[in-house]
Amino acid sequence: SSLFDSGFVMVFEPELVKQVFRGSPEVLRAGEANAVLGPVVGARSVLLLDGAQHLRERKLMLPAFHGERMRAYAEVIREAADRSIESWPVGEPFTLLPQMQSLTLDVIMRAVFGVDAGPRQEELKARIRALLDPVASRVNVLMLALSRGRVGAGAGRRFEESRQVLDELIYEEIAQRRAGGDLEGREDVLSMLLLARDEGGRSMTDPELRDELVTLLLAGHETTATGLAWAFELLLRAPRVLERLRAELAEERDDYLDAVVKETLRLRPVIMGVGRVVRGEPFELGGYQIPPGVEINPSIATIHRREDRYPDARAFRPERFLGTDAPDTYTWLPFGGGTRRCLGASFATFEMQVVIRRVLERTSLATVGRRPEKGVRRGITFVPAGGVRVRLAASSTGASARTAIGADTLALSAVSERAPTVR
Repeated sequence: SSLFDSGFVMVFEPELVKQVFRGSPEVLRAGEANAVLGPVVGARSVLLLDGAQHLRERKLMLPAFHGERMRAYAEVIREAADRSIESWPVGEPFTLLPQMQSLTLDVIMRAVFGVDAGPRQEELKARIRALLDPVASRVNVLMLALSRGRVGAGAGRRFEESRQVLDELIYEEIAQRRAGGDLEGREDVLSMLLLARDEGGRSMTDPELRDELVTLLLAGHETTATGLAWAFELLLRAPRVLERLRAELAEERDDYLDAVVKETLRLRPVIMGVGRVVRGEPFELGGYQIPPGVEINPSIATIHRREDRYPDARAFRPERFLGTDAPDTYTWLPFGGGTRRCLGASFATFEMQVVIRRVLERTSLATVGRRPEKGVRRGITFVPAGGVRVRLAASSTGASARTAIGADTLALSAVSERAPTVR
């Protein structure tokens, strides 16, 4: 297959990563490197475009994710967290990852479509899940791409059908919103994208909108959910970190919470690497000429484990992000970088913070297994193999209140402070 003929160049050196992130987007094409996502997100997705087209879409989408606007979603995120927490069984082991997936899908649905909880949202969610499921597990994304959708006729057909069903609903939603006449008064991303105009005064077409909406729904929930699951897996096995986090939150300080999120994404980056395909002319990197057709891959996971940048790199130590010498954009890159840096980066870290805070305020969780979870690849993400098995301690005021109880209950039998090592 053409995906592997051209060869890859892996990059592990921050200085070289900087050159890649700053390279000309006409020569270094990330859209091409993301082509495997095409069957799901569509050809007009910001993930698949390159050069000027990519920049146009990016500019149209960026305002939706600005800081101020993001804070408006704090309430939405808290409510989604509350709904999730209410459904957790007391005293019984359960798996956190699916809970987090459901929660983040809830949030992104509200943020993107502004659809309130109800039958319509449930329907949309079910259809997104149907599309994702075969991609995440049964038919690996890569296999689907390599075979151009021909992996097992049955699976390919099911995938096509679920995509059509989701598309119908999305186009319906777009049409209703266009007809609604209340776009200016709305907060959701769809309304903003309908209002957005590029420099030539053109708005997005329906097919463009569809591809961007599906991109946001996919990119905006699966990845954040995985980050959250890892955050709890790491926190619950590091009593010292957890105690400090609880103490700081009690005093309404959140810089340590921010550091916990950053350190989680350093130690367990959800996406392992990013790619750029060289086109047109050779690209000079570290004294070598990389010929057209070759894909350059900065390895996020390996850079995040460099002992020279992160002493005791396998330990979970949020303090690293508090000093004046905190890591920079070329040594900490869970969201990629350059003009391709993840659009939703600040939204995702904000969402992780709000959810972690809420869960710690209202519950006391303990891990079930004695051994730290290993990571496995699922599609293009790196997830906890067991989905993070936890148990909710019954609280003194009865299960329904789900009040937080002392951090001492979390000092589980001799749990080592050192963060688990992952292969």
